[in-house]
Amino acid sequence: MKVYGHPMSICTRKVLTTLLEKGHEAQFVLVDLGKGEQKHPAHLARHPFGVVPAFEDDDGFVLYESRAIIRYLDRKLPGASLTPSQPHAYGLMEQFIGVEQSYFSPAAFKVIWERVFKPHMGGGAADESRVQEGRAGVDKVFGILEPMLAKQPYLAGDSFSLADVSWMPELEFLVAAGEQGLFDKHPSVAAWWKRIGGRPSWKKVAHG
Repeated sequence: MKVYGHPMSICTRKVLTTLLEKGHEAQFVLVDLGKGEQKHPAHLARHPFGVVPAFEDDDGFVLYESRAIIRYLDRKLPGASLTPSQPHAYGLMEQFIGVEQSYFSPAAFKVIWERVFKPHMGGGAADESRVQEGRAGVDKVFGILEPMLAKQPYLAGDSFSLADVSWMPELEFLVAAGEQGLFDKHPSVAAWWKRIGGRPSWKKVAHG
């Protein structure tokens, strides 16, 4: 198996975390985003939209889009399932993968881009209006999660699932962006992040 990506990429981190949760390793192939390698013909053959990650199985099967890849890995690889078998929990997992993609990620990335990625890429000062807009969006989502996570430890219920995996990279980057205050405002969300952020798989992906 090969994962073509970048270690700082939000979506690459979802795939790497899932592999570690399943107790499996894959060859990591760096796609240097700083050099624009994601737009080179070789990578476009793997991911026609020119972003990361892309995945190649040991039988030559190629897949792109991180949420599809993590579902595939969980279904194919042995080890504890990250997909609940109980219908209600399964529905919640899929719901919160969708919430992450549609509502959380767009808001969080505005903050993360302006505070974390933009300065490292020489993009100049943060656009504070975008930071504020993103922060408001994250706060709204956290406010929706708060009462639910006060009653259950994970997004799908009692068990860690792919839904939690899908949120982890942006939660980490929000802290790195100086947004701990958003977590402090929502103590059940903060406790959930402490639970999932302390998992060995995530510690290895995020901190080496």
